[in-house]
Amino acid sequence: MTMSVRRMASLCLIAITLSGCGSEPTAAAPAAASPAAVITPAPAPTLSIVDPWVKTTKEGMTAAFGTLVNDTDADVVVVSGASPLSPKIELHEVVDNDGKMIMRPKEGGFTIPARSSHQLQPGGDHIMLMGVTEEVKPGAQIEFTLTLKDGGTVTFTAVGKDFAGGKEDYQPGMDMGES
Repeated sequence: MTMSVRRMASLCLIAITLSGCGSEPTAAAPAAASPAAVITPAPAPTLSIVDPWVKTTKEGMTAAFGTLVNDTDADVVVVSGASPLSPKIELHEVVDNDGKMIMRPKEGGFTIPARSSHQLQPGGDHIMLMGVTEEVKPGAQIEFTLTLKDGGTVTFTAVGKDFAGGKEDYQPGMDMGES
Protein backbone atom coordinates (compact mmCIF):
# COMPACT_ATOMS: atom_id res chain seq x y z
CA MET A 1 0.00 0.00 0.00
CA THR A 2 1.11 3.46 -0.69
CA MET A 3 1.29 6.09 2.06
CA SER A 4 -1.86 7.91 0.90
CA VAL A 5 -3.89 4.69 0.78
CA ARG A 6 -2.79 3.83 4.32
CA ARG A 7 -3.67 7.33 5.45
CA MET A 8 -7.11 7.09 3.83
CA ALA A 9 -7.72 3.70 5.44
CA SER A 10 -6.71 5.04 8.84
CA LEU A 11 -9.00 8.06 8.45
CA CYS A 12 -11.92 5.81 7.45
CA LEU A 13 -11.29 3.55 10.44
CA ILE A 14 -11.22 6.57 12.77
CA ALA A 15 -14.46 7.93 11.23
CA ILE A 16 -16.20 4.56 11.67
CA THR A 17 -15.00 4.30 15.28
CA LEU A 18 -16.12 7.82 16.13
CA SER A 19 -19.53 7.38 14.53
CA GLY A 20 -20.03 4.28 16.67
CA CYS A 21 -19.43 6.38 19.81
CA GLY A 22 -22.66 8.23 19.29
CA SER A 23 -24.84 5.16 18.68
CA GLU A 24 -27.44 3.85 21.10
CA PRO A 25 -26.31 1.04 23.38
CA THR A 26 -27.44 -2.45 22.45
CA ALA A 27 -28.80 -5.09 24.77
CA ALA A 28 -25.52 -6.95 24.48
CA ALA A 29 -23.52 -3.95 25.64
CA PRO A 30 -25.41 -1.87 28.19
CA ALA A 31 -24.14 1.62 28.72
CA ALA A 32 -22.45 2.17 32.03
CA ALA A 33 -23.72 5.18 33.93
CA SER A 34 -20.95 7.68 34.28
CA PRO A 35 -20.99 9.57 37.56
CA ALA A 36 -21.49 13.30 37.21
CA ALA A 37 -18.61 15.33 38.54
CA VAL A 38 -19.93 17.68 41.21
CA ILE A 39 -17.54 20.42 42.13
CA THR A 40 -18.38 22.01 45.44
CA PRO A 41 -16.27 25.04 46.19
CA ALA A 42 -14.79 25.21 49.66
CA PRO A 43 -16.81 27.58 51.82
CA ALA A 44 -15.23 30.97 52.22
CA PRO A 45 -13.92 31.58 55.72
CA THR A 46 -16.41 33.41 57.91
CA LEU A 47 -13.71 35.34 59.70
CA SER A 48 -9.99 35.95 59.40
CA ILE A 49 -7.41 37.74 61.50
CA VAL A 50 -4.72 40.07 60.19
CA ASP A 51 -1.35 40.54 61.93
CA PRO A 52 -2.07 38.42 65.03
CA TRP A 53 0.46 38.72 67.84
CA VAL A 54 0.91 37.91 71.53
CA LYS A 55 2.70 40.12 74.06
CA THR A 56 5.82 38.35 75.34
CA THR A 57 5.80 37.16 78.95
CA LYS A 58 7.72 34.83 81.23
CA GLU A 59 4.53 33.36 82.76
CA GLY A 60 1.20 34.37 84.27
CA MET A 61 -0.99 36.46 81.98
CA THR A 62 -0.65 37.98 78.54
CA ALA A 63 -2.89 39.05 75.68
CA ALA A 64 -3.31 38.49 71.95
CA PHE A 65 -4.09 41.20 69.41
CA GLY A 66 -4.74 41.69 65.69
CA THR A 67 -7.57 42.73 63.41
CA LEU A 68 -10.60 40.47 63.01
CA VAL A 69 -11.95 40.74 59.45
CA ASN A 70 -15.48 39.75 58.40
CA ASP A 71 -15.85 39.48 54.61
CA THR A 72 -19.40 38.10 54.77
CA ASP A 73 -22.78 39.78 54.45
CA ALA A 74 -23.77 39.00 58.06
CA ASP A 75 -22.43 40.00 61.47
CA VAL A 76 -20.07 37.45 63.05
CA VAL A 77 -19.73 37.06 66.82
CA VAL A 78 -16.66 35.55 68.50
CA VAL A 79 -17.80 33.99 71.80
CA SER A 80 -14.66 32.26 73.10
CA GLY A 81 -11.06 31.35 72.45
CA ALA A 82 -8.64 28.53 73.19
CA SER A 83 -4.88 27.98 72.97
CA PRO A 84 -2.49 25.27 74.14
CA LEU A 85 -0.55 28.11 75.83
CA SER A 86 -3.26 28.81 78.39
CA PRO A 87 -5.87 26.79 80.29
CA LYS A 88 -8.10 29.87 80.58
CA ILE A 89 -8.83 32.43 77.87
CA GLU A 90 -11.33 35.27 78.05
CA LEU A 91 -12.40 37.89 75.55
CA HIS A 92 -11.73 41.23 77.26
CA GLU A 93 -12.46 44.90 76.86
CA VAL A 94 -10.92 47.94 78.57
CA VAL A 95 -13.48 50.47 79.82
CA ASP A 96 -13.60 53.63 81.90
CA ASN A 97 -15.04 52.95 85.35
CA ASP A 98 -15.38 56.20 87.32
CA GLY A 99 -12.24 57.65 85.76
CA LYS A 100 -10.23 54.45 86.11
CA MET A 101 -9.49 52.19 83.13
CA ILE A 102 -10.29 48.57 83.91
CA MET A 103 -10.21 45.28 82.03
CA ARG A 104 -13.23 43.03 82.14
CA PRO A 105 -14.74 40.13 80.19
CA LYS A 106 -16.61 41.38 77.12
CA GLU A 107 -20.32 40.55 77.54
CA GLY A 108 -21.53 38.65 74.46
CA GLY A 109 -18.07 38.45 72.90
CA PHE A 110 -16.71 40.45 69.97
CA THR A 111 -19.19 41.38 67.23
CA ILE A 112 -17.63 41.99 63.84
CA PRO A 113 -20.16 43.75 61.58
CA ALA A 114 -20.79 42.47 58.05
CA ARG A 115 -18.07 43.54 55.59
CA SER A 116 -16.11 45.20 58.39
CA SER A 117 -13.33 44.61 60.91
CA HIS A 118 -12.78 44.75 64.66
CA GLN A 119 -9.47 45.85 66.16
CA LEU A 120 -7.92 43.89 69.05
CA GLN A 121 -5.29 46.18 70.56
CA PRO A 122 -3.48 47.07 73.78
CA GLY A 123 -5.72 49.31 75.86
CA GLY A 124 -8.82 48.03 74.06
CA ASP A 125 -10.47 44.73 73.19
CA HIS A 126 -8.11 41.76 73.36
CA ILE A 127 -7.87 38.00 73.91
CA MET A 128 -6.71 37.46 77.50
CA LEU A 129 -4.59 34.40 78.32
CA MET A 130 -4.48 33.48 82.01
CA GLY A 131 -2.36 30.87 83.72
CA VAL A 132 0.34 30.91 81.03
CA THR A 133 3.01 28.48 82.20
CA GLU A 134 5.33 28.64 79.19
CA GLU A 135 7.46 31.66 78.39
CA VAL A 136 6.40 33.57 75.27
CA LYS A 137 9.55 34.84 73.58
CA PRO A 138 9.79 37.17 70.57
CA GLY A 139 9.05 35.16 67.44
CA ALA A 140 7.21 32.36 69.29
CA GLN A 141 4.39 30.77 67.27
CA ILE A 142 1.20 30.53 69.36
CA GLU A 143 -1.80 28.56 68.08
CA PHE A 144 -5.35 29.84 68.71
CA THR A 145 -8.89 28.70 68.00
CA LEU A 146 -11.76 31.16 68.18
CA THR A 147 -15.31 29.83 68.52
CA LEU A 148 -18.11 31.71 66.82
CA LYS A 149 -21.70 32.13 67.97
CA ASP A 150 -22.89 29.96 65.06
CA GLY A 151 -20.64 27.11 66.27
CA GLY A 152 -17.95 27.60 63.63
CA THR A 153 -14.29 27.98 64.51
CA VAL A 154 -11.37 29.99 63.21
CA THR A 155 -7.78 28.90 63.79
CA PHE A 156 -4.70 31.07 63.47
CA THR A 157 -1.10 31.39 64.63
CA ALA A 158 0.03 34.52 66.45
CA VAL A 159 3.65 35.60 66.80
CA GLY A 160 5.25 36.60 70.12
CA LYS A 161 6.27 40.28 70.23
CA ASP A 162 7.82 42.55 72.84
CA PHE A 163 5.51 45.48 73.60
CA ALA A 164 5.63 48.08 76.35
CA GLY A 165 3.33 50.66 74.66
CA GLY A 166 0.16 51.20 76.66
CA LYS A 167 1.61 50.32 80.07
CA GLU A 168 -0.68 47.30 80.30
CA ASP A 169 0.31 44.87 83.00
CA TYR A 170 -1.32 41.54 82.24
CA GLN A 171 -0.21 40.05 85.55
CA PRO A 172 -2.02 39.02 88.72
CA GLY A 173 -3.09 41.99 90.79
CA MET A 174 -4.13 44.18 87.87
CA ASP A 175 -7.60 45.65 88.28
CA MET A 176 -9.80 43.59 86.02
CA GLY A 177 -13.10 45.05 87.17
CA GLU A 178 -13.83 42.25 89.59
CA SER A 179 -15.55 43.08 92.87
